[in-house]
Amino acid sequence: MSDKPTPASGAFFAIDGWSVIRLDGADASRFAQAQFMGDVEALAPGHWQWNGWLTPKGRLVALFALLRAQPDQLLLLLADADPEGFVAELSRYVFRSKVRIAHETGLAVHGRFEAPATAAAAAFAGAVSPAGLELDFGGDGGPRTLAVSAAPAPERPEAAARWRAFDLAHGLPRLDPTQASQWTPQQLSLDRLRAYSVKKGCYPGQEIVARTHFLGQAKRGLVRLRAEAAIPVGPVCAPADPGRAVGSIVSAAGNEALAAMPLDATGPWLAAGVECTALPLLGGLAR
Repeated sequence: MSDKPTPASGAFFAIDGWSVIRLDGADASRFAQAQFMGDVEALAPGHWQWNGWLTPKGRLVALFALLRAQPDQLLLLLADADPEGFVAELSRYVFRSKVRIAHETGLAVHGRFEAPATAAAAAFAGAVSPAGLELDFGGDGGPRTLAVSAAPAPERPEAAARWRAFDLAHGLPRLDPTQASQWTPQQLSLDRLRAYSVKKGCYPGQEIVARTHFLGQAKRGLVRLRAEAAIPVGPVCAPADPGRAVGSIVSAAGNEALAAMPLDATGPWLAAGVECTALPLLGGLAR
């Protein structure tokens, strides 16, 4: 059994769990720098990065791809979070900043298992209108293109399921609502995506993130699990001691899953009774 999810190439298809948020105004970049865990000011126009928003206790509210479309405009491709709730909560912190935050309801996010026509690595291509945006979402498991446009794409459930499995195989956690605000960036191994900074200055949760980093207190991270059957969300145990949980499934997509577990964990595992094998995370999604 290969440890790489089987790709499906061809035309674009709809992928679920993504929405588009726009931040624009003279203070958009400054506001994002103060609120989000990644270094927004280091991002050049026409490029994107992984980033996120934390609670004051350093737990991840939402993960997103952040694009600098223009000097005074940022786009967030928000993964798995309620966009209206995200906008409402983030807007509470605008105060007198010159920034507008909006959910772009007329835009959809699509994917395909082929390399982008122009975009490469952290440089995206196109514009929100009229032609749409393309991002390089490929990794060691093969090429992928993520696109944002106003035009719909067909539903292809099998291809969409492979897309989500690809995400997990590369260490991109896809968090359902029960997992929001539960995990620190280190517990989700978001250093692999270069999604947070410990040097840029203050932001919500920064003290917890920096303390964990500099004191070497990160004891858990993501472990990739694979099984012959679908893996349910639940505790992870050693087969010899099924009554003692040593980790928890964070994301699952068919027979692929990511679990938050001790960094030194080895061996076969039981996830809610399903026998799993630990595999190396695939690389290539860091930007």
